[in-house]
Amino acid sequence: MVRHALAALLASTVVAGCATTRVTFQNATPGRPLTVPAWEERPEGPGPFPAVVLLHGCAGISESNHEWSRWFRDQGYVVMLVDSWSPRGVPKTCDPKFPDIPNTERFDDAVGALRLLHTRPYVDREHVGVIGWSNGGVFAVALVNGPSLERARRRGVVLPEPGFRASVGFYPGGCYSLVNELVTRPLLVLLGDADDWTTPGPCVEMVEAMRRRGADARIVLYPQAYHYFDVIGQPRAYLPDVANRNKPNECCGATVAFDPAAFADARRRVAEFFGYHLKAR
Repeated sequence: MVRHALAALLASTVVAGCATTRVTFQNATPGRPLTVPAWEERPEGPGPFPAVVLLHGCAGISESNHEWSRWFRDQGYVVMLVDSWSPRGVPKTCDPKFPDIPNTERFDDAVGALRLLHTRPYVDREHVGVIGWSNGGVFAVALVNGPSLERARRRGVVLPEPGFRASVGFYPGGCYSLVNELVTRPLLVLLGDADDWTTPGPCVEMVEAMRRRGADARIVLYPQAYHYFDVIGQPRAYLPDVANRNKPNECCGATVAFDPAAFADARRRVAEFFGYHLKAR
């Protein structure tokens, strides 16, 4: 009994009336759903609250992701921070030799998280957003991208209505693959113009092409900011061993650095963007 009580204590931490809970859910992959862990943050009070699904980058869940989770909670959102790596045995690294995960897997994880949020009586199911960083950023875009949603439907994956109401991508990898597609919900992309890991060109091209076709999409480029510009305390460093498709043979190396001014502006924009699209007006 003591062991079970301790496990329950470790699984759920309450700070100033706000709960942080370790949860699991089934992802949306038809016929072979995977049990995926996540961290759930919940504001104080009965709700219903808007919610946000968070998708980590190639290094897995980081303290920066948890810091963002707490910030969203304090802004009045239920948060689901999805851990896509640990159930698949993927190390917390961006090494080019890490296992190749099919693109559908992370998409299905996010859909499973959305389904779980829809079961929570304290969640406003009409107002759920998604945000992702780097590797997770492109999936945040895909989850509001019309052709991606149609491809998912063809393999039996359907988002519970109304799906994700809005999406934010921080330095999203894979913009080049979505240039000819079209988001059907509001999209905000945030990126440093000095980023040599997610180079700005393809993301600018993607957003501009989508806007020409009528999408509610926008991109903000931060002068002289690098990858991880929102990771508080990250010193400027060159990571020589990380996979980088912009390098010869897609290997290797990228520059990272925290940028206080870019971070402050990005946080303001995220607050305004999700506040407008997810909070009842």
